Amino acid sequence: IDSMNKKIWIHTILVVLLLAGATAYLFISLNKQKEENAAIKELAEIDKKEMENEYQQFAQQYSEMKTQINNDSIVAQLTAEQEKTQRLLSELRRVKSTDAREITRLKKELATVRAVIRSYVMEIDSLNKVNASLAQENTRVKGQYEAATRQIEGLSTEKRSLSEKVAIAAQLDATGIALVAKNKRGKSTDQITKATTLQVSFNITRNVTATSGVKDIYVRIMSPTGSLLNGEGSFSYENRTLQYSMKRSVEYNGEETPVILFWNVSQALQGGTYQVSIFADGNMIGSRSFNFK
Repeated sequence: IDSMNKKIWIHTILVVLLLAGATAYLFISLNKQKEENAAIKELAEIDKKEMENEYQQFAQQYSEMKTQINNDSIVAQLTAEQEKTQRLLSELRRVKSTDAREITRLKKELATVRAVIRSYVMEIDSLNKVNASLAQENTRVKGQYEAATRQIEGLSTEKRSLSEKVAIAAQLDATGIALVAKNKRGKSTDQITKATTLQVSFNITRNVTATSGVKDIYVRIMSPTGSLLNGEGSFSYENRTLQYSMKRSVEYNGEETPVILFWNVSQALQGGTYQVSIFADGNMIGSRSFNFK
């Protein structure tokens, strides 16, 4: 009987130890998953906030542009576009940052709003130049030196304000963003654990208002755990310094420009959601997430 009781106690202790070990493993796993989800959610919130800031900035620009012209038809068009921008901003504020489908739709709408603003900036700039020319000719005919001086000062103020708007309209856009994992044979794979190289490709869209020349392109790749895939340097973004995963300098002449970068896998990668963010000229010009097994 003592021998039987002893065996029962031993079995009981083993069962308790196994249950304790399983409970500890489950707790650690759940905690790790919670941290990963929190990091992904934080990045999505940052992306959503940046979109809200852009929508709000564009809505304010429409108000400023309406004060610079006296053409009722154009003012009505600007008012309609401003109301559309404010409506999209309201939709964005209501949507959750985790709603990938709606965020993607509103990001596409944002690109359309930016393109419309560019066209109006160029049109108003042309009208202002014509008005400025007529005003200068009128002052010469009348010989009113003081009035001409005030006109030139007013035009300088308008020019500075317009230059700021042109700078915003000249921001680059990255479209068609793709992240491809390739194995040691150079073949694409959806199992990132087998990847030896990550390929990031995208197109910088056509933008005739953007400054031509060599552009430094920075790419950040965030892992499912919220850590950055390591790179070799840093860059400035919104008064802070960020590390990058990859960098490439490209010649941009205002036309659509394809860009491809490669990151050599130097550390073990795991399945999950990877976030690719692209920066140029101190702006985030594109961002997209990808899921791997």
